[in-house]
Amino acid sequence: MSAVPAVTILMPARDAATTLGSCLDSIQAQSLTDFELLVIDDASSDDTCEMVSERAAADARIRLLGAPRRGLVACLNAGLGEARAALIARMDSDDVMNCERLALQRDYLQQHPDVDLVASRVRAFPADRVQAGMREYLRWQNACLGSDTLRDEVYVECPITHPSAMFRRAAVIAAGGYRDGDFPEDYELWLRLTARGCRMAKIDRCLLHWRQRDDSLSRRDPRYSRDAFDRLRARYLARDWRLRSGRPLVFWGAGRRTRRRARHFVALGFAPCAWVDVDPRKIGNRIHDVPVVAPEWLDRRQPRPFVLAWVASHGARGRIGAALTAMGYGRGVDYLAVG
Repeated sequence: MSAVPAVTILMPARDAATTLGSCLDSIQAQSLTDFELLVIDDASSDDTCEMVSERAAADARIRLLGAPRRGLVACLNAGLGEARAALIARMDSDDVMNCERLALQRDYLQQHPDVDLVASRVRAFPADRVQAGMREYLRWQNACLGSDTLRDEVYVECPITHPSAMFRRAAVIAAGGYRDGDFPEDYELWLRLTARGCRMAKIDRCLLHWRQRDDSLSRRDPRYSRDAFDRLRARYLARDWRLRSGRPLVFWGAGRRTRRRARHFVALGFAPCAWVDVDPRKIGNRIHDVPVVAPEWLDRRQPRPFVLAWVASHGARGRIGAALTAMGYGRGVDYLAVG
C-alpha cells in the first residue's frame, strides 16, 4: 500500500462477527489493491474487534478504530477524519463486494472529474429475505443510472444504496459531512449533495451484494420510517429553486395517502393551486378549498404550473410521467416525481 492509498474503505461495525468474514474476504479480493480499510468499531460486544485485529496483523491495509458506543453517524464522521485517501468507498460489515468494485469506481471518478459520487447497481440477498416491496424498490433504484436521472428522481426514494457508493472526500467534507437527526443519514446526504449542485452517477453493473436482515436499522429505527422520509423530502423540496420560482404548484394525487405525505410540504408554505386525480369520484371536489381536476386540465392551463407527481406506486408514477410528457411537460423542468 502506498503512503496515500488510492481509496479508503469506510466501514462502521457493531456486533458483526456472523457476517464479517465474507465481507472482509470480498474486500481483500479486490483487483485494486491500493486501498486502506478503516473499520470503526462501535463498542461491539462480540468477536468483531478480534476478527478485524487478526486480519490487520496480516494485512497492513486494515486499520481498526475503536471507541465507546456513539452511533453510526459519529462513526462515519470519525472515519472521514481519519481517511487518508481522496476517494471514500462506503461499505457495511454484512455486505459483499464484487472483486472489481473499487477499480471500476475509482476509474470512473478519474475519467469524470465533474462527478462527485459514483454508486452501482446492487443485488439483495439472501433470496428468501427479499420481499416484493424490496424487489420493486431495487428495480426502480437499479434503473436510476445517469446523473440527470438521479437528480430528478432523488425525491422519489433513496436512489443510491449507501454501501455501494464511492465519493470524493472533499465534496462530502465541504457539504458538512454526515448529519445526525430524525432522518436516514444516507438519504439526507444525497439530498444535500444534490441541493449543492454535486453530480452523482451509477455504474451499470451490480458491484454490491446487499444483505437483508430483519434486525437492520432501516426496519426498526424510527429515523427510517415512512414519515421520516416524508419530512426529509419536504425540507429539501422547499429549498429547490424550481419550487421557489413562483410558478403555480399542482399536486397529482388527491387520495388520503398523498395528502398525508404532502402535509409536511404544505406546512412549509407550499400549497397547490389544484389537485389532479384520475378517479371520477374525486374530480370536482375541493380539498381545503382547492379544486380536484382531471389530468386534461393541465394541458389547457396557462401559464403552465409545476407538477409534483405525489404517488407511491412506481407503476403509477410511470403512467403519470408518460401523460405529462405527452402534454409537453418536461421531467425536471415542469414536473418531478415524489415518493
